[in-house]
Amino acid sequence: MTDATERERFEARDENDVLAGVLTYQLTGTIIAYTHTRVEPAYEGRGVGSALARAAMDDARTRSRTVVPICPFLSGWLDKHPEYEKIVVRSTRRIK
Repeated sequence: MTDATERERFEARDENDVLAGVLTYQLTGTIIAYTHTRVEPAYEGRGVGSALARAAMDDARTRSRTVVPICPFLSGWLDKHPEYEKIVVRSTRRIK
């Protein structure tokens, strides 16, 4: 996983450097909003989305950032990974 800061996204690439998926974000100060996760069709079902989510969340925790999970995929992933809840801010209204 690579944080492509100039594109405001984390990128997952395969062993041939082919883009497998991305998780986009918007950073304002210490608040990072993860906006969208996209996995290329050829890589679906291989854990690319989960790997992107974990890399992004670990990076946010290391950098002491507050996470706003706008992306539905990431929000659902966080429901299964309570170890990140201390750095997550959610709306009181959840849309599913």
